[in-house]
Amino acid sequence: MESCCSMKGFLTFIVLRLISKKNMSGEEVREEIRKRKGTRPSPGTVYPVLKYLNKSGFIEEIKHKGKIKKYKITKKGKKELNEATQKFCMLFYDMKDDLSRRCY
Repeated sequence: MESCCSMKGFLTFIVLRLISKKNMSGEEVREEIRKRKGTRPSPGTVYPVLKYLNKSGFIEEIKHKGKIKKYKITKKGKKELNEATQKFCMLFYDMKDDLSRRCY
């Protein structure tokens, strides 16, 4: 199984992290990414990630009013997020000195 911390899985990591903070629908995830990044990802970008996370057991669908699907993080998802966060920090913290010399 692909870990959510591969570079291909960077969006997967972000989506899992957002859902870990509060239960969210796909539309809410798209809007939150827009707020942070300035552009809104397409449904064709976000919904396959939600499907992957759900199928992998990292999130699960919860009942919500109407046809809106909301997701919550599972125990397995919390463990995966913790491991992915550690890997992310190790990878990017090591680059801190290089980045600080290039960024002002």
